[in-house]
Amino acid sequence: MSSKNIIADVFLEVANAIESGDFGPKVRIGLTTLGSEHGVENLVKGAELAKSKLFDIVLIGPKVDTDLEIVEVNEESEMHKKMEELLDSKYIDACVTMHYNFPIGVSTVGRVLTPGRGKEMILATTTGTSATNRIEAMIRNAVYGISAAKSIGIKNPKVGILNVDGARQVEKFLKELQSNGYGIEFAESMRADGGCVMRGNDLLAGTPDVMVTDTLTGNLLMKVFSSFTTGGDFESQGFGYGPGVGEDYDRKIFIVSRASGSPVVANALKYAYEAVLGNVSDVARNEYADAKKAGLDNIIASLNAKKEDKGEAEEVKMPDKEVVTHQIAGVDIMELDDAVAALWKKGIYAESGMGCTGPIVLVNEAKGEEAAAHLKEAGFIA
Repeated sequence: MSSKNIIADVFLEVANAIESGDFGPKVRIGLTTLGSEHGVENLVKGAELAKSKLFDIVLIGPKVDTDLEIVEVNEESEMHKKMEELLDSKYIDACVTMHYNFPIGVSTVGRVLTPGRGKEMILATTTGTSATNRIEAMIRNAVYGISAAKSIGIKNPKVGILNVDGARQVEKFLKELQSNGYGIEFAESMRADGGCVMRGNDLLAGTPDVMVTDTLTGNLLMKVFSSFTTGGDFESQGFGYGPGVGEDYDRKIFIVSRASGSPVVANALKYAYEAVLGNVSDVARNEYADAKKAGLDNIIASLNAKKEDKGEAEEVKMPDKEVVTHQIAGVDIMELDDAVAALWKKGIYAESGMGCTGPIVLVNEAKGEEAAAHLKEAGFIA
């Protein structure tokens, strides 16, 4: 479902509520107001901008001049304790806050407005740690991104994988999940060579609904997307760093930066409202169940086994050198040397290289098909 359709549905909901006079049980979204680099006033202004008949906003922080409800807290050290208390007691349904420490296995799913086409795009993920193994983390990030997208009304989100270290391995494993029945749909790069591994151009255009990346890169991208028009010290664009999503995580905590300005704070509150309506926690739980049916646990186990098996590298004799002009793409940068060594074991001379779309293995033209078949059999390419 497009953003236009989501907005249309919200307007229809508002119109029906106005006509009937029944807005139903109110969703309450909290907002902590201490800790911003731009002061309490900036956060309160964001809350005022977000005011709606669809949901109530509860400020958690010092007393200020506003019509909004305030749960008074005057120390930042006490603020998150109060927030957790209000969440766990169900007094609020979600909360927007800053600088929150999630447990390992939980990370946040950001939402930006791309400068190239003005399209919304989900960034999975932007803070937190989904797993300590990079490839495992990005696979989980894909599930988190799909969950967040579905919770805000995108029924069949198209997924792209940012061309960072590990992208090709992530592609291979996600496609394995897809072939085993997990309902993931892949985006196609806008560049001529296509594929679901996304280039910088796709970032600017918002090619996928969900862009999968490692969390540190996602955090950097959030900052660039949100403050590229302001010089960096005031985040004015987008919806913030998003909800903390995990396999079995129920607190709906949404993150903004200490540099987030009032427009981002307002959008983050609206993002929280949409994800509460779509019950992002339940969606994530269901997505995980589906991914596990498709073999997610086996994939994770194989990654951990591979990590443990990397002891002393086996010495492989290099075959006689040949002219290498045939390029084989799709091998991840982190496995490039291993892929070359695998071909040497088969008696095929190969070299590693870097093409315009990423890492490549170079072999003799006459041995291109044979080499590609060996690499596919060994799991280096999809």
